[in-house]
Amino acid sequence: MATENFNDYLKRRFAASDAFVNGDIEPLIEVSASEEPASIFGPMGGCVFGVEKVNAVNTAGAKAFAPGAENEFEEFHQSSDGKLGYWTGIQRSKVIFKGKDETVPMALRLTEIYRRDDDGWKLIHRHADTKVEKAEKA
Repeated sequence: MATENFNDYLKRRFAASDAFVNGDIEPLIEVSASEEPASIFGPMGGCVFGVEKVNAVNTAGAKAFAPGAENEFEEFHQSSDGKLGYWTGIQRSKVIFKGKDETVPMALRLTEIYRRDDDGWKLIHRHADTKVEKAEKA
């Protein structure tokens, strides 16, 4: 995937998010950093640093979800210079937690940073927080 362009990578990255909210971690691991640095500022306020810790947190998160989720993204803006890239917007999901029957709506404000490594684009930082009011773009 080293020759993959940034927009094609983003498609894979968002497909990995779809898999994540349905309990499948593998696609997210594939599009995430395997070399330092890596970090997450999670929607509950936590800060996690390091590839192993980020992957462990993501794995635990995916295990909480059961299949049947819906997931969509509203892009505000994104760009890359060929080595670094970013995406910002809103993620809206209807998830099902394991052991529950009802869907739970979630809305997150997101900023993600990506780096092009020897083996292609990788997610190196995710900042997510809960979105409580309607997004308004100028």
